[in-house]
Amino acid sequence: MSADVHPQPAWAWPLDLAAYDRSGELNDAEMSALDEVLRGKCWQAIRLEKSSELSRLSRPVADALALTGADPPIRRGVMKLMVRETKRRGKAFWAWSREEWIEILSDTYTFHRRHGVFTICRQYVLAVGYLLKCFNDVSALGSFNRQRLANKVFGKGRVNASVDAVTRTLMSWGYHNANTTVEFRSALCEVMLANQSPRLQDLTAEALKAARHPNSPRRLREGIFSLSRVLAGMGIIPKPLNQFCLKQPGTGDATLGVPAEWVQIVQRWRATTTCAPKTRTLYYGLTLKVGRWVSQTHPEATSPQNWTRDIAAQWVATVCRLNVGDWVETRKRHPNWGRPLSPRCKLHHLGALSTFFRDCQEWEWIPRRFDPGRSFAAPRSLLALISPNPRVIADDIWAKLLWAGLNLAESDFSQAGSGPSCYHCYPLAMIRALTMVWLFAGMRRDEIRRLSVSCVRQQMIQGDGSEGYVCLLVVPASKTGPEFTKPVDGVVGEAISAWEQIRPEQPAQVDEKTGLMTRYLFSFRGRRISADYFNRALIPTLCRKAGVPLVDALGSITSHRARSTIASQLYNAKDPMSLFELQQWLGHRTLTSTQQYAKINPIKLAKAYENADYFRRNLRTIEVLIDRDVVINGTAAKEPWKFYDLGHGYCTYDFFDQCPHRMACARCAFYRPKGSAEAQLLEGKGNLLRMRQEIPLTDAERAAVDDGLAAMEKLLAHLADVPTPAGPTPCELKTSGLVRLKIRAASPSTERRANQMVAG
Repeated sequence: MSADVHPQPAWAWPLDLAAYDRSGELNDAEMSALDEVLRGKCWQAIRLEKSSELSRLSRPVADALALTGADPPIRRGVMKLMVRETKRRGKAFWAWSREEWIEILSDTYTFHRRHGVFTICRQYVLAVGYLLKCFNDVSALGSFNRQRLANKVFGKGRVNASVDAVTRTLMSWGYHNANTTVEFRSALCEVMLANQSPRLQDLTAEALKAARHPNSPRRLREGIFSLSRVLAGMGIIPKPLNQFCLKQPGTGDATLGVPAEWVQIVQRWRATTTCAPKTRTLYYGLTLKVGRWVSQTHPEATSPQNWTRDIAAQWVATVCRLNVGDWVETRKRHPNWGRPLSPRCKLHHLGALSTFFRDCQEWEWIPRRFDPGRSFAAPRSLLALISPNPRVIADDIWAKLLWAGLNLAESDFSQAGSGPSCYHCYPLAMIRALTMVWLFAGMRRDEIRRLSVSCVRQQMIQGDGSEGYVCLLVVPASKTGPEFTKPVDGVVGEAISAWEQIRPEQPAQVDEKTGLMTRYLFSFRGRRISADYFNRALIPTLCRKAGVPLVDALGSITSHRARSTIASQLYNAKDPMSLFELQQWLGHRTLTSTQQYAKINPIKLAKAYENADYFRRNLRTIEVLIDRDVVINGTAAKEPWKFYDLGHGYCTYDFFDQCPHRMACARCAFYRPKGSAEAQLLEGKGNLLRMRQEIPLTDAERAAVDDGLAAMEKLLAHLADVPTPAGPTPCELKTSGLVRLKIRAASPSTERRANQMVAG
């Protein structure tokens, strides 16, 4: 027990019930005395109390009323009611059943109309039944002031002492006006009445669970849950109640329609497996669904040890065609009832059964008849429909959200509106710190909720002759790795430090992942911030302040989209982070996960495409000279009029773009070297029309342009036997060129005759 809790004095039941005659039957003398009292014209409680025949009935009621401090008019009204009901039922109140007490007390309006007494007498009748231990099921009476009943039964001083002790704890956690919260006081008094003791030290977790049943009002259940957190913080109970442990009325039995032997081994697996709590709960329900399916399709295999590879294959085929609501026993219909399951949901069905059979085989509960990993593997057609899809928020929308977060004010939560987005119960400093972490830290929602106190620190860095400080944030262990430290912007550290300075002291809680007692940073009033607060309150408030819609082209703006947006911006920055650096910053176990988050910005991708010069790389611009004189005078049909500039000469072939030797000219008959007299005369003409023509390049030609000599030689070798537009191949032209060189060395006259022969 906490040292702050002062031990309360022991409390014993105020009435000695053993001193009363608790017989339920009425004798003849008591019946006659009741008739005589009821026939009296004026009701006198004193006359009833002094009646020797009715002392067995009147004395316990009088003692109980004396403890409650009832006034004489109230005493007369209660006595009158008790006598009438005793006469009408023909038995003493000691023998009244629970249903009879509920009928007598009913509700306030019916009580006054039926019995004709003061409305306030209802609480005193209930106090009499409670003190005499005839009726203590106060939760069955609906809504009424439970603290007044507790004051009458236990004493106002004792009740106030317990209420004040809990109130002090709540005030230290950040509650305001906790002593006036009707739901909280009602919850505390409800538990004390159910536990039959006003002492906090006598309260147990079992008593809280018994008082928090599904039929109780919602506010009362929430109050009992808050009380359990207070008692756990005070050290009275080991841990608070689970907020979602109650099964609501009408939800049905999870094991309905499942064979008993299947239920037995599934429940045994749930109690043995080491999966995470959420995974364990999910797989438990999915495995029970398999039990309903197998009980109708394969009655001989209602036990996992009778399953075969063929039955496993049939279940995989069934999952691929499964619809919402199939093989489910529930009265609550889903909005998508009858529609096909999503691919991820189908994958969960297969993963649940694979894990179940793998564990049962490993623990030797069932024989090994097949390999669960292969038998329940997801088909390729199903895996093709599932892929990571981080949805990056557009830069203009994200910039507006950053502005809204940096300028968040109290008035942003008091604007007109309704719904969860306008809900505000946390201090502004806490919301600002939460917003800065979400906008700048790139963390998962669960990681933000599990941040601990003193998770940021300033560290000096030195380099290049300068000094500075960097803000480091300690990220808790997550689903992909252990705890690690990452650098963040200074605005995150400033916001967290501002919140820690005014943060009320909160009780340490058990971290569900590490099992350690942790002082959570974003904890207020004894509990962590809700997981739905991001999507239901914080993000709608930021969107409303920034003037952006909650839904963009990629869907709703959710908490996890900030992580992908920040990762993409860091990857597309002017001095970007590498994938390995981004992997460490995000806390990913594998580089593949980081690649899914780091999306290249379309603008950066467009610049990279432009720099690659894809269009120009596949086209080559050739200068074309057109001799207008030849075209005008009509001699274009007999002599060349179009000349393609090759750099080292000109090509007069009209269909140059179709020539295979255009990038590796073979010097055929259409070639005119620039050193010749004809080419010099062509360049000297002033009536030339100069144009440029784009020629598409093949892969080999593009390689010759890009890679240089080696590719050019390869291209020449490839075209060695390809005919030129003039007819001969490059090999033949090369041979005739050697002949010309030999003839030229002999004599000029011989050279002219040889050239004529070659030309012919």
